Amino acid sequence: MQVDLDKVKDECGVFGIYAPNKDVARLTYFGLYALQHRGQESAGIATSNQNDIQLHKDMGLVTEVFSEDVLAKLKGSIAIGHVRYSTTGSSLLTNAQPLSFRYMRGMVALAHNGNLTNANELRDSLGATGSVFQSTTDSEVIVNLIARYGQNPIEDALMKCMIDIKGAYSLLVMTEDKLIGVRDPYGVRPLCIGKLDGGYIIASESCALDTVGAEFVRDIEPGEIVVIDNKGLRSIKNLCSSRQALCIFEFVYLARPDSNLDGINVVQTRRQFGRQLAKECPIDADIVIPVPDSGIAAAVGYAEETGIPFEEGLMKNRYVGRTFIQPSQEMRDLSVRLKLNPIKSVLEGKRVIMVDDSIVRGTTSKKIVEMLRKAGVKEVHMLVSSPPILHPCYYGIDTSARAELIAAQNDLEAIRQHISADSLHYLSLEGMLASMGKQPDCFCNACFSGKYPIEIPDFKHMGKYIMETEVKHG
Repeated sequence: MQVDLDKVKDECGVFGIYAPNKDVARLTYFGLYALQHRGQESAGIATSNQNDIQLHKDMGLVTEVFSEDVLAKLKGSIAIGHVRYSTTGSSLLTNAQPLSFRYMRGMVALAHNGNLTNANELRDSLGATGSVFQSTTDSEVIVNLIARYGQNPIEDALMKCMIDIKGAYSLLVMTEDKLIGVRDPYGVRPLCIGKLDGGYIIASESCALDTVGAEFVRDIEPGEIVVIDNKGLRSIKNLCSSRQALCIFEFVYLARPDSNLDGINVVQTRRQFGRQLAKECPIDADIVIPVPDSGIAAAVGYAEETGIPFEEGLMKNRYVGRTFIQPSQEMRDLSVRLKLNPIKSVLEGKRVIMVDDSIVRGTTSKKIVEMLRKAGVKEVHMLVSSPPILHPCYYGIDTSARAELIAAQNDLEAIRQHISADSLHYLSLEGMLASMGKQPDCFCNACFSGKYPIEIPDFKHMGKYIMETEVKHG
């Protein structure tokens, strides 16, 4: 089980590079390392030497999956990599990516960030006409569609795929001689382009470009296909929706603070959430502390707006990583203390405002409040720099089934009592959207509002989707 009991999982991260005369496998390794926060269950890299595709993937962190010997064997001028949390499909090696396959036009590898809302419908349709599936991921549906349209060039096959599939997807597709990036028509998941010594990089977040020393070029537009080969980079504007719907939870928690998504800086946005929270929920207290690391920027913004001193009241053990713990209640309680430790000299006798980015199930928040009480805190006021999470995400974030979301089952006072805080306040949805600096309809906020920009699984296939969700969380 994960140490962080009360956070959503970060879906996946993708990184691709086209760079002749570069060690593309090693650069992809560093790119995935920068995107490790987006997926910590499995990692993989596929490379192409213009004639063949080689692949290595396994369960674990990037540093656990790849060694010097493994990287040395991944030769080529093109590479794509993937870090994964399971969203659709269980956490198994067969579901790890990239996926590699051979079809009538040669070898192809694919890495996918997001979730298809009509995956089960397409899987049934493809299966009825002879398609075979080896995994339970929705990404394999895309693989089968590419093969179905294999009489066409890969670019045309992908254009046809985009007509069939619904949902959120940022894709990297690698053939023996091309690197291709695809972003869904709503742009739910981020994807950007960088340039490095005559080569090109496509990545989920700009922080990965910074890590490998690449220059940011631009974000891939919603509905756009970008093709990179020996002729350079070209763009195909395939499908456009009536609106953009970049996931707003990227700015709440998912993205790295030093990234820029569609021209918006993540850490500055989180600070603005904190400032807006201070305007909506002014509290008389002695200090403001964050729940590290995701609550830091909002806590700084709150402190700046109110003038209340910012302090580090909780020390995070940054070496915990992916810790798996025996499923006893005693070990669950230990898991939070293993990760966070109150600094008694900072906290004792103080009225404390504690800022976190979100509350999913309420388990971790409750344990942290208990730790603060034991450290001698006089009052604990819990402030959340996002609205209550009321609805599940169908677009590639593991927000849990609705029955597991504490705010979907309880009112504000019941949640406050559950976590034993003296007061509890959430940022309003209106305040969050006003903090973004763009029109509100540029973002998907379905987990807060229940307004889904892309149709969700229909009732015919909903039973299968719910069953997979329950297995995933079991």
